[in-house]
Amino acid sequence: LNRGFTEMHCMSGHSNFVSCVCIIPPSDLYPRGLIATGGNDHNICIFTVDNTAPLYVLKGHKNTVCSLSSGKFGTLLSGSWDTTAKVWLNDRCMMTLQGHTAAIWAVKILPEQGLMLTGSADKTIKLWKAGRCERTFTGHEDCVRGLAILSEIEFLSCANDASVRRWQISGECLQVYYGHTNYIYSISVFPQCKDFVTTGEDRTLRIWKQGECAQTIRLPAQSVWCCCVLDNGDIVVGASDGIIRVFTESLERTASAEEIQAFENELSQACIDPKTGDLGDINADDLPGREHLNDPGTRDGQTRLIKDNGKVEAYQWSVSEGRWIKIGDVVGSSGATQQTSGKVLYEGKEYDYVFTIDVNENGPSYKLPYNITDDPWLTAYNFLQKNDLNPMFLDQVAMFIMDNTKGQTLLSTSAQFSDPFTGAGRYVPGSSSGSSTIPAADPFTGAGRYVPGSASNAAAPVGAVDPYTGMGAYQSAAAKDENIYFPKKDAVTFDQANPTQILGQ
Repeated sequence: LNRGFTEMHCMSGHSNFVSCVCIIPPSDLYPRGLIATGGNDHNICIFTVDNTAPLYVLKGHKNTVCSLSSGKFGTLLSGSWDTTAKVWLNDRCMMTLQGHTAAIWAVKILPEQGLMLTGSADKTIKLWKAGRCERTFTGHEDCVRGLAILSEIEFLSCANDASVRRWQISGECLQVYYGHTNYIYSISVFPQCKDFVTTGEDRTLRIWKQGECAQTIRLPAQSVWCCCVLDNGDIVVGASDGIIRVFTESLERTASAEEIQAFENELSQACIDPKTGDLGDINADDLPGREHLNDPGTRDGQTRLIKDNGKVEAYQWSVSEGRWIKIGDVVGSSGATQQTSGKVLYEGKEYDYVFTIDVNENGPSYKLPYNITDDPWLTAYNFLQKNDLNPMFLDQVAMFIMDNTKGQTLLSTSAQFSDPFTGAGRYVPGSSSGSSTIPAADPFTGAGRYVPGSASNAAAPVGAVDPYTGMGAYQSAAAKDENIYFPKKDAVTFDQANPTQILGQ
């Protein structure tokens, strides 16, 4: 029934929970290899395969040991919440790697002798050689949780920012992969290729092939803590429900029909909290009925929500079986909030819109994320800068954003939102240019703001006072009253500006 897996020993040696496990390859002294475990008791226990008690205990860390990696000649690298990594040889600490400013969640020894990697909650990855930090990799926007080696010169990292990154040890980030909707805890590479698997806080195991998420397997547990690819290509995952599951492509090793049915039943009984965002925003009133499941899915792992007798159910499409499999009931799904409704996930962040922009017919298309609270001109400018595109496209891109988001505003313009430079309400895409009806004073001159089409000699609004001088607006009869703020002879700096537009004037 267990398909070849039976418990051999229950090893004990830690005084608190075990947070990581690592195999030390066979050697002349230990032909069957060793097992290393790191614990919350700050210790590392080394076991032989045949004994339930530790062969020896490595002491030295000052906090939880949460990551281990083994190398050639019996070397062991450990990472800890105490912000350090340590290199061990047999029962001795050879060196301590110091430089991170937060807990070290992931460590890996590279194939090239002497090179080591550490990933930290300080959002960085460091490359070490002979105990010295050679390079720091920056790019992740949250804690780095896992590392995996692709080759002597490439590696992968995953993080709490819901992204996976592929790096060269020279420092260059080669690719960023998005697919998870929450923290990614673990990453493991398939043997002899660059495909890999990841697990995270969104209840999923995801299989990545040729840079794309090729398959999503949902589990009946919120946190899928760890994954490991075996030499035969099978995938082992451990989850917060205390169960280890093995997934395979091999028909010979596939579980029995009863076991598969039991797994599906467990999955279908799971309760999915919509607040986690694993399934996107959910509004029960807008969902179709069971007939929606008559239409086949378009890709493996696609999710579909239906409403049946007032209850919301989640289904996932299985390409291999050609059917929708229930993955759980969605609880409390009627009260969508503005913060969670209708958002699109892009690069690990939520946006109201993600547009695809084709700059020219033969070139690549670009993704442009946009929130309705953003300034369309600033968004367009940042988009062009990020993708190294011609600034001449600024007006075109900004107009595209405004044309495609007409009427989508969170708050109507009111007197309380005034532009500190013109005194007018903030510009809202699609609104009339002359919509402000309340005379507003310019904070620098005290005069009313210029309104297109109005008379050039219109009087300043009654009671308009310069907030800096306390005097009324400048008028020709009062020329003798010197304004200490104008003319301005020194340079003025701005935190934000649109240089293309300024230079074009």
